Amino acid sequence: MKKSAILIVVLGMMLMALAGCSGSGKDDNKLVIGIDDKFAPMGFRDSDNELVGFDIDYAKAAAEKMGMEATFQPIDWSAKESELNSGRIDLIWNGYTITDERKGKVLFTKPYLKNSQVVVTLADSPISAISELAGKVVGLQSLSSAADALDSNPIKSEVKEVSAFPDNVLALSDLKTKRLDAVVIDEVVARYYMSKEEGIFKLLDESLAPEEYGIGVKKGNDELLDKLQKALDELSQDGTAAQISEKWFGEDKVLN
Repeated sequence: MKKSAILIVVLGMMLMALAGCSGSGKDDNKLVIGIDDKFAPMGFRDSDNELVGFDIDYAKAAAEKMGMEATFQPIDWSAKESELNSGRIDLIWNGYTITDERKGKVLFTKPYLKNSQVVVTLADSPISAISELAGKVVGLQSLSSAADALDSNPIKSEVKEVSAFPDNVLALSDLKTKRLDAVVIDEVVARYYMSKEEGIFKLLDESLAPEEYGIGVKKGNDELLDKLQKALDELSQDGTAAQISEKWFGEDKVLN
């Protein structure tokens, strides 16, 4: 092969390599956030199919502080840590409960919101206490902190059946049609749906487990964690976090 032909081939290969690098590289200015898009009021789709919610607004505000653009990636919530560790998302941010087990898989920001796992039944249900779940069919979101809360309660061994759902909306739907007797669910989510469908559901007075929400960052990415935490602290200091909370909860519930 002539030298000129060899040179053309080599140059072509170099150009292809450069094109591949530029095309596959991740945009460093984008913050890809993994969410469950049916987790109202934290992150969900409105009547126009737009993503809205407390965590959506909070993430956008934090990203702006960081000089970045928040983009949201709906994910299978049962595979959230795998999505993060694979690099397909940068953060898990959508009512993500801090647990010891999860601390072994991801880095967490400081807690930003208190929550608890509660039991929801139909308003006309005779069930009035957690002990009365014995012999009943209970629904919850699969691989969620609701499952952890039920597993750690003695009533679990007395429940007739536990049905796991991809999201809370489906669980509540089955409760309304009486295929379930009760649903274990985040209190903030339960109260949101109770406000939208008055007279349909009721909360038991007892809660299964108190908990706190945090934002998950891939282990080893301490730089992103520090940058994000600094932005969250600034949102608390300048009142932005309180404003977002007032919008979605009617009060300032953000932990400082």
